[in-house]
Amino acid sequence: MTFNAIVVEQSGEDSVSASVQALTEDQLPEGNVTVRVDYSTVNYKDGLCMRPKNGLVRQYPHVPGVDFAGTVQTSSDSRYKPGDQVVLTGWRVGEIHWGGLSQKARVNADWLVPLPDGLSTKQAMAVGTAGIAAMLAVNALEDHGMNPNQGPVLVTGAAGGVGSIATTILGHLGYEVAAVTGRPETADYLRSLGAKRIVERNELDHVTKRPLESESWAGCVDAVGGEMLARILGQLKYGASVAAVGLAGGAKLPASVIPFLLRGVNLLGIDSVMQPFDARMRAWQRIAKDLPMDKVETTIRLATLADVPQLGEDILDGQVKGRVVVDVNA
Repeated sequence: MTFNAIVVEQSGEDSVSASVQALTEDQLPEGNVTVRVDYSTVNYKDGLCMRPKNGLVRQYPHVPGVDFAGTVQTSSDSRYKPGDQVVLTGWRVGEIHWGGLSQKARVNADWLVPLPDGLSTKQAMAVGTAGIAAMLAVNALEDHGMNPNQGPVLVTGAAGGVGSIATTILGHLGYEVAAVTGRPETADYLRSLGAKRIVERNELDHVTKRPLESESWAGCVDAVGGEMLARILGQLKYGASVAAVGLAGGAKLPASVIPFLLRGVNLLGIDSVMQPFDARMRAWQRIAKDLPMDKVETTIRLATLADVPQLGEDILDGQVKGRVVVDVNA
């Protein structure tokens, strides 16, 4: 029995190609759970995987897809049995291990999480890796004492994948969300997600000579990093935290130690790639409970496997908005 998958092949040192191909189960990589995939996604990393010299793929042929949701077909691990619905994000699936842009996937059971009650496989991929990172950030901030009564919470890169879901989660939980964006045309969209204030990016994306500014924010989900993060540290309230998720603005942090010493601020690093099972399970359960899926589902675009090669190029060229969810069986 064959199944279809996106297969990336190297035809020369400077050339790769991606296409839908028929595979057999004996071609799948090692793992103790085989999953019949329902949905996956296409994101920036998937686009890179379909280009030469991408720095992500170690061996060809390769199947991209950094996350997936589906149903267990076979399992030699007692935690999962045939028929169980599961979701996977992280663990460099779709990079060093074959990923979810395939009708079947074989992975290590440790990488999976049972799909929470009330969440469909399609909804899980509408949330995907960006959503789990956003919820991990919110959990970390609340674990460090943040609550809706302390004042406004900043979300940077608010129109992006992590930022938009963080805005939705925080707004639903009753926080006063101040959404940072460099695109004024997204203001109405961000307000529809739950933002109470819109902050222009140019208000925050340069470093001042003052290590401390007015105490403005009770917390922050930062998906940008770089100079903007350095600026925000000096504006946090005493004892507040920033959960740093992405590095779109660069990995350098031109910051002073003064906010840490005199205001006791916390810098929390959020890495969604290799989270412990309990942290992932807690995040997915809160997503099922606290994330308004009607808002999330309005932002997705459905695609098929045949659409993926062109979509990867379009995403890298900045031509795609929102999340692209792939129905691998369509």
